[in-house]
Amino acid sequence: MSKWGKRLIAMAVAVVVVVAAVLVGSAVHLLPQLRNPFAEHTEEHSGPVLLQSIVELSRYEAASGSFQVVVDITTGSVLPSFLVGSDTLFIGVGTDNAFVDFSHLKGDAVKVSDDRLSATITLGHAQLEPATLDVHESHVYAQQQGLFTRINEFLSGNPNSQQALYELAQKQIQAAAEKSPLVADAEKNTRTMLVGLLQSLGFKNITVNYADNAVG
Repeated sequence: MSKWGKRLIAMAVAVVVVVAAVLVGSAVHLLPQLRNPFAEHTEEHSGPVLLQSIVELSRYEAASGSFQVVVDITTGSVLPSFLVGSDTLFIGVGTDNAFVDFSHLKGDAVKVSDDRLSATITLGHAQLEPATLDVHESHVYAQQQGLFTRINEFLSGNPNSQQALYELAQKQIQAAAEKSPLVADAEKNTRTMLVGLLQSLGFKNITVNYADNAVG
């Protein structure tokens, strides 16, 4: 092989070595000004993604309470009670549930720190569902009726009608639930659930707040 041929081969080898060194240096960040054209670029959008995940939960049934109320209904007229009127003592048994609605949270309801270690979630306050009366457990405890009242109910074809008692008992159970710590328990349980969920995702500092204007 001629002298020039050997020089050309040596130059080609040198070029290959330089190109290989450049690629290796770029890969190990020795040459940061060169970027790998095949590398994938990912942007973190933890706030919106996390918000969407919570919204998809729709709502969280966070607390349930059982209630028993005593309903006393007395009816009468100008006639003596042994003739017209009734005095009924009814035991109403039912339940009510408290939930937190996630489905209408606003865009700023979830805030995530840049290092993705802290998160603040603002929710609407817990709400009560309509109370449910257990008609199998509810019953008339005692009842006194005047003679004419008993006859009238018998002739009406529906002597065991208790609709008014059911409705009143349901309203009283609803009122009892509103005065109970059911809503507070629901918010506490929801906070515990969300803190546990976010901790499993790697968050270290989680704050859950409740506000009237948290939902849209």
